[in-house]
Order: sequence, then structure tokens, then C-alpha cells
Amino acid sequence: MQTGKLIIFSAPSGAGKTTIVHHLLTKFPELEFSISATTREARGDEQPGKDYYFISKEEFLHRIAKKEFVEFEEVYSGTFYGTLRTEIDRIWKKGKTVIFDIDVEGGLHLKRKYEDNALAIFVQPPSLDVLIERLTARATDSREKLNERFIKAEKELNYAPQFDIILKNYDLQTACNEAEELVRNFIAG
Repeated sequence: MQTGKLIIFSAPSGAGKTTIVHHLLTKFPELEFSISATTREARGDEQPGKDYYFISKEEFLHRIAKKEFVEFEEVYSGTFYGTLRTEIDRIWKKGKTVIFDIDVEGGLHLKRKYEDNALAIFVQPPSLDVLIERLTARATDSREKLNERFIKAEKELNYAPQFDIILKNYDLQTACNEAEELVRNFIAG
């Protein structure tokens, strides 16, 4: 299988990585979003095969056993996320660069696996307090789930130095402009 490039955006939940990735997809036709597989239920207007591949925990574990994932994590207790090898191959066959919106540990795993073919960007929120405000304002999670996200976010912020680049998202437009420049340089390089 041919090897292409990967651009990895990771951050604690609520840091703005999804918004930045969606912005980049409108600016760079040579990028294609890697759709992750997950065992969680769809939220809001999420669509299967567009936002995530929603699969049962049993199927997920079966695919792990068959080594179909390039990376996977039990991100929250009982909830798995992962990247299927076939997803990366599908995008590379089109001659495109894969872009990820992925949790911090999964992002680091991809960077270690693909090394120089991958650019790993950590989206840094202004502060943990701002992150908590953003997650609470979403109103998509129970209080218990929010607390789980807060604890995880605090831990994930410590991983930032392990990424190639820390992109500060203190102002969304500035972060999007900086992300465009990083992507442009990596694709051209």
C-alpha cells in the first residue's frame, strides 16, 4: 500500500480542534477527513459514515482482535474510539492527505507509527477554566460525563509538549489562520 501524509489534530474535548479541522477541510481540497469508529451513540445530528462509524462494543473488540485498527483507545470507561486501517488506505488511494480530529493518546500513537509522514498538532485552549465553560455550554453531556471529561482534559494538557506543534486557540480566527499555514507548509514539504 502506498504511504501518504497524515495531519493529526488532537486536544482535550472542547479545545476547538473539530472547528479548526472543519475549517481546513473547506480550504484544502487535497485533505480528507478520517472517520473514526466508536462504540458510543450518535449525538445530535451526527451521521453514521460521515461523522463516525458507529459500531457495537462487541464488533469493535472483534476488529481489535483482527488487528483492523491502526490505533484505538478506551477514551472513556466502556467507550472505544479508533482508526480503521481501511479508512487511511481509502483516503490514500484517492491521492489525498488524511486529516484527523482525534483524542490526545490516539494522536500520539499515530505520530509514533507514521513518524515523518505525520504532522501532529496539539490545540491548546486558553485555560482549563475556559475548557470547562465550553464543555458545560455544549449541554450534550450528563454531569457525570462532564466530570469525566474535565478530569481527562486536565491530564491531556500535560501531553502537549510531545506533539510537533502546539497551536494556541485563544482566538479561533487566529488559530484557523495559523493552522492553514501549518497545513500548507506540511503538504508542500
